Amino acid sequence: MRSFLAFGTTVAFASTAYAAIAQSFLPPAASPESSSANYTGQTNGTISNGPVVQGKVFDRFIQIWIENTDFATAASSPVFQNLSKEGILLDSFYAVTHPSEPNYIAAVGGDFFGSADDNFYHIPQNISTVVDLLEAKNISWATYQENMPYDGFTGFNFTQTDYLTGNGTYTYYVRKHNGLIIFDSVTNVTDRALRVRNFNDFANDVKADDIPQWSFITPNLVNDGHDTTIDFVGDWLNFWLIPLLNETKFNNNRTVILLTFDENETQSINNRIYTLVLGGGVPENLRGTTDSTFYTHYSALSSVEANWGLQSLGRGDTNTTMNNVFEFVANVTGWKNNGISGNSSDIPLLNITGTIPGPLNAAHYIPFAAPNTSAVGAGGQGVFVAQGLNTSLSAAALPGPVNLTAQGQISPWGTDPGINYANGTKVIASPTASSTSPGGSGGGSGGSNAAVGARAGAEVALLVGLGVVCGVAMLF
Repeated sequence: MRSFLAFGTTVAFASTAYAAIAQSFLPPAASPESSSANYTGQTNGTISNGPVVQGKVFDRFIQIWIENTDFATAASSPVFQNLSKEGILLDSFYAVTHPSEPNYIAAVGGDFFGSADDNFYHIPQNISTVVDLLEAKNISWATYQENMPYDGFTGFNFTQTDYLTGNGTYTYYVRKHNGLIIFDSVTNVTDRALRVRNFNDFANDVKADDIPQWSFITPNLVNDGHDTTIDFVGDWLNFWLIPLLNETKFNNNRTVILLTFDENETQSINNRIYTLVLGGGVPENLRGTTDSTFYTHYSALSSVEANWGLQSLGRGDTNTTMNNVFEFVANVTGWKNNGISGNSSDIPLLNITGTIPGPLNAAHYIPFAAPNTSAVGAGGQGVFVAQGLNTSLSAAALPGPVNLTAQGQISPWGTDPGINYANGTKVIASPTASSTSPGGSGGGSGGSNAAVGARAGAEVALLVGLGVVCGVAMLF
C-alpha cells in the first residue's frame, strides 16, 4: 500500500462568498478513528454487513463531498494538488444544478425533481434510490454524517456547542447535505434509517473493519468548506482523510474513493467541480493522471451500477448525455461512453436552477413521474421498479406544471411526515407543514399541531382538485 503524507495549507486566496466566517481549524477528535463528544451523536455500536460482493473493478466505493467551490479555487489548494498525484483528476466533472440540496438528492436518487432551494423536503416511498439497487444484490451500505445527533435523525438541522471556539452554539449539521434521509424509502424503513449514521459510529466501524461496500460521507459545515475556505478543507483532509488512506480497514486495494464537491460557487458559469478518484483500487498506471471525460453526479451512480451489474433507477443514471461511467471502470465492464469530453459544446448548461418543473418546485409543480422503464443502464440489468409504482405515469403523460406559489400554496412534499428515531426506534408524530425547518435546531422532526396537520391536508386536497396529485404521487 502506498503511503500518503500530510501536506501544508498555506494559500490564502481561496475564500468564497459562502465562506464568510474566519475560523481556524481544530480537529474535532483525536484521530479519524476516535470517538468524540464534539460529534454529539452517541456511539451506537457497529453495523452488520453481509459477505463482500465482488465487483468487476472495486469492492468498496466511498464518496466524500465538499461544498460550494469553483474548480480553479480547489485547484489552487496544495492539498488537492498533492492528492491529485495519488489518484485520477476528473477535470470535466460537473454538478447537475444549484443550490446544494438538489445535488445531494440527485446523487442518490438519479434526479433532483425540480428542486431549486435548500428547504425541507421528503420524497415518497415508491421513489427509489441507490439503496434499492445495492440491497437487491446484497451489497452493504451506509452514510456517515458528521455532527448528526443520532442515527436516522430527520430534523432540518442540529445546533450544538461550538467546539471550535468553546463559546456559544453552532449549526454544524444540516439535512440538505444528507441526500438519503430525504427519501421516505430510507427514512420510513427502520433498518435503512439506522444506516444513516454519525461520525462516532464511523470511528467504531473503521476500527471494527465494518465499513460497508458503499458509503456516502458528509463533513460538517466548517470541515466541508461551506462556512469556511478551501484551506480549512485542506486542514480537515490532512487530519481526517489522508491518515485513512493508509488504513487498510478503510482503504484497501479494492477501494475507490470519490472526493468531489456538491456544486461550484460562481453560479453564472457552468457547474464544473474539482473531482479526484483515490484509493487502493485505482490502477497504479493511472495514478497522477487526468481524465477529461465529461462526468456528472449521475456518473457515480452509473459507475457503481456498471461495477456490480446492478439495475438502474431509469433517471439521470440512464441519460446518455449525463451518465458516462468512469473510464477505468467502463474499460473493464465493456460500457461505451458517449465521447463528450473537455470543453465540448455538447456539455449542457448545468447551472440552471428554478425553472425546471418537478414535484419539489412549487412554482412549476408536477407530480412524481415513474422512471423510464425501457432505459438502458450501465449495469445491464433493467430498471428497478418499486412496489406500488404507477409505471403508466411517465414524464410524457404528466399534466403541465402548476404554479402553486402564485396560488399561495407550497409543494406537499415540504410537509414533514414526522418520522423520528430519537430512541433508536421509529416513532411517527403528526405531520408538520413547513418548507424550511421542522424539528428546529436540536429536536427530531415531527410535531403535534393539529392545525398544521389540517393545513397540510388542505394543501393535498387542493392539489387533487387541480388534478396534479395522482398515481405515484399519492403516498401520504
